[in-house]
Amino acid sequence: MRRKRGLWLTLVGMLAFSLMAGCSNSGNNGGNNGGGNEGSDKPAQTTNGTNAAEAGSGGGKLVVGFAQIGQESGWRDAETASIKETFESDSNFELKFSDAQGKQENQIKAIRTFIAQKVDAIGLAPVVESGWETVLKEAKDAGIPVFLLDRGITKGNEDLYTSFIGSDFILEGQNAAKWMVEELGADAKVNIVQLEGTVGASAANDRKKGFEDAIKDKANYKIVYSQTGDFTRAKGKEVMEAYLKQSKDIQVVYAHNDDMALGAIQAIEEAGLKPGTDIKIIGVDGVKAAFEAIAAGKMNVTVECNPLLGPQLKQAILDQKAGKTLDKWIKSEEDVYAGQKAIDALPNRKY
Repeated sequence: MRRKRGLWLTLVGMLAFSLMAGCSNSGNNGGNNGGGNEGSDKPAQTTNGTNAAEAGSGGGKLVVGFAQIGQESGWRDAETASIKETFESDSNFELKFSDAQGKQENQIKAIRTFIAQKVDAIGLAPVVESGWETVLKEAKDAGIPVFLLDRGITKGNEDLYTSFIGSDFILEGQNAAKWMVEELGADAKVNIVQLEGTVGASAANDRKKGFEDAIKDKANYKIVYSQTGDFTRAKGKEVMEAYLKQSKDIQVVYAHNDDMALGAIQAIEEAGLKPGTDIKIIGVDGVKAAFEAIAAGKMNVTVECNPLLGPQLKQAILDQKAGKTLDKWIKSEEDVYAGQKAIDALPNRKY
């Protein structure tokens, strides 16, 4: 019994010594395990290599939250890639990205999350124009600047965002109509199928308005059918298939984006007609697949809408943080591509 008791006391003593040594070492090795930094002149590091002393919400970086619509088209994917490449390749920024899967409620939820995370700026590509007043006021009250990308919101709410970065959608519709009239002739009898974008989206509203306003004084140019294709290739094909079962007396398809135009091309071919010849195909966006279709003779023209907005968003955020006055509308540079011009440009398309 005496021997067992002595052994027990020895083990207790060894355990106590070990615990004391462990507590002492925790302070000296804090730089490796997230504790303090006694015994070292270097500040503690976070997992991304940022000094802990600088690590506020973004560890000394500018934190940007971006609420993307989803993956509706090649154009949208190109915009996402531009945003990610721009901010993830710059060590001065941290990007928080959200894919809303085409639902406004998901974008609103993402914005509220960004506000709670106290980001330095928010980028938003709004899925529709209306319904943003409450959440954008919350961002404004929190002192977080909001930048709209490629789609706008309902007029009268300009005080809720810093700048809109993107295209002149009305001009795009006008350019589509201008090409059509110049190509077919002012006196030609032309039946048009219009494939509209997502209902309520500013791009769809304005591309429709620009195109229709440009031909409203030409009675021989008639839109015989206008239906949403929701900016997707599958829906564009579906809508075109449905109409071709009613009538094939169509001279032009005007699609609010290239993906719907490409879907329409499939439907036209399956109906035994030649897209680009029997029916002229007009798209908007300028995605690489549209240039390939033009080169193949299946599409006639695409009105460019530049999705590579990452660098412009980054510069706008930096300018705003520097106290510079920004334009309410920061326009992207764009062109119209048809025929040989499109073919020559194809090798250099980035999206």
